[in-house]
Amino acid sequence: MALQPLGLFASMQGSTMSFAIPVAALAGFVLLSIVYVYAWRGDERYANFTQYVRKGWPIFTPLNCLLYLFTRPRARGAMPPLERFPELDRLRDNWELIREEAQALYHSQAFDQTKDPANSSYYDLGFRSFHKYGWSKFYLTWYGTTLNSAQAHCPQTVALVNSIPGVNGAMFSLLPAGSKLTRHADPVACSLRYHLGLDTPEDPACYINIDGRDYVWHNGQALIFDETFLHYAHNDSDKDRLILMCDVNRPTWFPGPLFNGLYRGFMRLSVVPNAPGDQRGLFNNIFAGIAPRLAAVRTLKQTHRARYKLIKYSVNGALFCLLGGLMLGFIHVARSFFTLVT
Repeated sequence: MALQPLGLFASMQGSTMSFAIPVAALAGFVLLSIVYVYAWRGDERYANFTQYVRKGWPIFTPLNCLLYLFTRPRARGAMPPLERFPELDRLRDNWELIREEAQALYHSQAFDQTKDPANSSYYDLGFRSFHKYGWSKFYLTWYGTTLNSAQAHCPQTVALVNSIPGVNGAMFSLLPAGSKLTRHADPVACSLRYHLGLDTPEDPACYINIDGRDYVWHNGQALIFDETFLHYAHNDSDKDRLILMCDVNRPTWFPGPLFNGLYRGFMRLSVVPNAPGDQRGLFNNIFAGIAPRLAAVRTLKQTHRARYKLIKYSVNGALFCLLGGLMLGFIHVARSFFTLVT
């Protein structure tokens, strides 16, 4: 009987150790992931760690690094050769047809309403800061959802996009003359980004820089790149730039598709309408509700900086805790699965 408490203590100690080891491994992986992306990945660097925290989406870095690890060779690098993605040739072969529908939208001023704060399309969590620099878009499909307005106005482009299984989402993207996109990296690594020139200045003054390399858009020509590398765009010409932009599924080895599926489920919640009557994702509904409050919080940056920092770091800390919880949950599920199969 005297040995029972000792046995119970040993059991509790073993249970604690079995939990502490994966937690320590997770913490080490998170730290190494952040160091890798900040200090080693690609040729371009953030100006400082503060800029990385602000623009590099470190909350997604650990899962992104798992996807980088299992990415197939044809999709590696900042700008993989387009020839490695023959499934996308159908878009380039039909670029003139796609351009007709895009130009019709452009002349109907459909892009203007997506920049109007009175329109729910303005509250785009994924591209929330781009509007202030002049950029605008018109969604066609987004991670399993075909927008009603896109089906009505761009049926042929929608049909083409939906005929290619690897295309997760598509939109027409407008970068007006004199506008820009500041240097940034997109948050999630489940896709690669595809650009197809439709109505472009074809001028070196209108370009995108991806990990230190410039690319000038031309009509009927395309490129594919990893949008989680640092990139920026300028249109210093006197003509607007109109392209088709697609998210293309990142080719990965197992277990990459599991992480990719998790991300795609997350992205399905971020559907943004173009016009009244379009589908709306959960994030759009939430963001539209809290955006006025966020604007009020930003005013504190000038008037009550200490309070602003408290709110900012509290929110960021909560997001990090949420991601950590999700990753711990994934580890628990994975351990349970391997225990069952072995």
